[in-house]
Amino acid sequence: MDTFLNLLGTIKKRRTWFRFLAGCVFIYLLAMFVIIVDGVTDSAKKSDVIIVLGNQVMDDGTPSDRLAARLNAAYSAYKRDLAPYIIVSGGIGESGFDEAEVMGEYLVAKGIPETRIIYDSKGINTKATARNSAKIMEDKGWEKAIVATQFYHVPRTRLAHKRAGIKQVSTIHPSFFERRDLYSLFREVPAYTKYWIKL
Repeated sequence: MDTFLNLLGTIKKRRTWFRFLAGCVFIYLLAMFVIIVDGVTDSAKKSDVIIVLGNQVMDDGTPSDRLAARLNAAYSAYKRDLAPYIIVSGGIGESGFDEAEVMGEYLVAKGIPETRIIYDSKGINTKATARNSAKIMEDKGWEKAIVATQFYHVPRTRLAHKRAGIKQVSTIHPSFFERRDLYSLFREVPAYTKYWIKL
C-alpha cells in the first residue's frame, strides 16, 4: 500500500512539474508572438529625426545585408518626408570599422545630404544609442523620433528610447529576414525583460 501511495505521489509531482514547464513554454511562445506582431507593425509618424541602430560591418568596410536593410528603411522614411534628419548610431565592430561612419557613407552615396546626417560613434548597444540620441535631440529641441531596426528588436528599442526621455517614439523595420532571426527572436524575450526591469 505504501508503495502504491508513493507511486501516486511521484506521478502527481511529475504532473505538477510538467504543467509548470508547459506553462512556462506557453508564456515564452506567447511573448515571442507579441514581439513578432509588434515588430512587423510599423508605426512611423511625422518626426524630427530617424534613428538607425548599428549592426555588423563587413571586413571590406561595407554594411552587412542586415545593416543595409535598416539603412534602406530609414532612407525610404526620409524620402517620404517623415523626418528631415537621420542619426546613425553604432560603435567600433569586430571588423575595426566605425559603424556610424560606414552607415553615414552609405546614406550619402544614396543621395542624402551630409548635413542631414548626425553621427553617434558611441552607440555600442541599444541602451547607449537611446541615451546618446536622447541627448542629441534634447540639445536640438527635438521631441519625436522614428527608430529603424530589425523586427525582433523593435519593442526593446522603443522601450529604451522612451525610458531615455524621448516623448514620441515610432518605429519602422526593414523587409529583411534571415535564419538567424529565429535565434535573435528567442533571445529577445529575456533581453526585453531585462531592459524592462533595469530601465
